[in-house]
Amino acid sequence: MPVAEAEIARARLLPLAPAGFEENDVGADVELVVYVDDLGEERVRAEFGGVHATPVEAGWEDRWRAFHRPVRAAGLWIGPPWERRPAGEPAVVVDPGRAFGTGAHPTTRSCIELLAGVTRGSVLDAGCGSGVLAVAAVRLRFGPVFAVDDDPHAVDAAERTARENRVSVSVSATDVLVDELPRVDVVVANIELRAVEALLARGPAPTVITSGYLAREVPTAAGFAHVARLELDGWAADRFRSI
Repeated sequence: MPVAEAEIARARLLPLAPAGFEENDVGADVELVVYVDDLGEERVRAEFGGVHATPVEAGWEDRWRAFHRPVRAAGLWIGPPWERRPAGEPAVVVDPGRAFGTGAHPTTRSCIELLAGVTRGSVLDAGCGSGVLAVAAVRLRFGPVFAVDDDPHAVDAAERTARENRVSVSVSATDVLVDELPRVDVVVANIELRAVEALLARGPAPTVITSGYLAREVPTAAGFAHVARLELDGWAADRFRSI
């Protein structure tokens, strides 16, 4: 369908596929893809008329799990709940379907690696997403640990991640660029570059670890000295110290 009609089509399709659907760009058009049974197909046809149906192999609903594999960072095993955790190895278990942040992305792993080299103290995960960095901080023996995000879904996901890992993290709904932040020794922020720079301008902690941007990008950080950089798969993380 033409891009101009896509928004209306999404609104019509959502009640028929409350679990969500895929969107594919096809030239100047948008293709909406939904996985349904025979009854669901009849309902979609009744709503839209022009529908193309293709059978899918059994077990399609679980194949996405194959893309989420465990990783390691700073001695921590980080993976989804259906993977077996190594006995005796510190672990961070995170559900990849709840909010941004599975632990596998290079920016997350590089933040954890830089955090592991910092003197232990209190930590704020600013823009926490799933809360993987906050839980990793606890596993690395930082404390107390705070996690904030302005997305209520992320707040819920971070609370669940902490609870399922049986760690103590104080999670709250907070805009890291506007609201008052907890006073901590270290802030970790895996967010986009402009937000990183705006957060640094607030001088949120003596030590700030940032990521969420490409290796060719360097945050502006007035009032901070650049201490370290870690590049991984074309992405970068930086450690700053207030001056």
